[in-house]
Amino acid sequence: MTVAITKTENKAEKRAPKKGDGMPVPAEQRVFFHNISWQGYEKILEIVGDDRAARLTYDRGTLEITRPSESHETATRLIEKFIWIILFELRMKVKTMGSTTLNYPGLEKASEPDNCYYIQNQALVAGKKVDLKKDPPPDLVVEVDITYTNIDKPRLYAGMGVPKLWRYNGEVLRIYQLQDSRYVEVENSPTFPDWVSKTKLYEFLEAAIADEMDAEREI
Repeated sequence: MTVAITKTENKAEKRAPKKGDGMPVPAEQRVFFHNISWQGYEKILEIVGDDRAARLTYDRGTLEITRPSESHETATRLIEKFIWIILFELRMKVKTMGSTTLNYPGLEKASEPDNCYYIQNQALVAGKKVDLKKDPPPDLVVEVDITYTNIDKPRLYAGMGVPKLWRYNGEVLRIYQLQDSRYVEVENSPTFPDWVSKTKLYEFLEAAIADEMDAEREI
């Protein structure tokens, strides 16, 4: 078996410069391994263990190891906070899964998303440890991908049967809804009412630059 390795450059975020900006902010660092078997992926997962900053994504022979940056983690946590506030205000039930490893051996697909949640199917997994062999996938997965990734995330999560996917690239949020085993991009997430728009998220992220608590209170 031949294993090929590629590495992304440590590129700056693609966003308009703001007042006070200095050097470009480094985005995620990614390393890709090609021609890795599922057994090879499982062995690497076992070796690296759970106590690590890097996250692993695997799709039919391609393994991506991502080391998030400060900007990546800030966006991830703020989007998580935005979702949590909306869920709280709407009194919706939720089981938060964070970056739990989603392994599907039969599909040769696995991921550790930035965030994932059971919302519509919360009652099916409440108070128990999720077993993906029996339980449905999370209702909503959130991925922050600022730098280029070799893995087609919509195809990956559509293959897992995840109903909704949010992808944020540091500038733009794209919302995908699963229809007939394929994702269709939509303007508003079916998880929430129409007033929970991309604009609301952008306003929250912009306000959070000055102060996150003020941004939360404004929502």
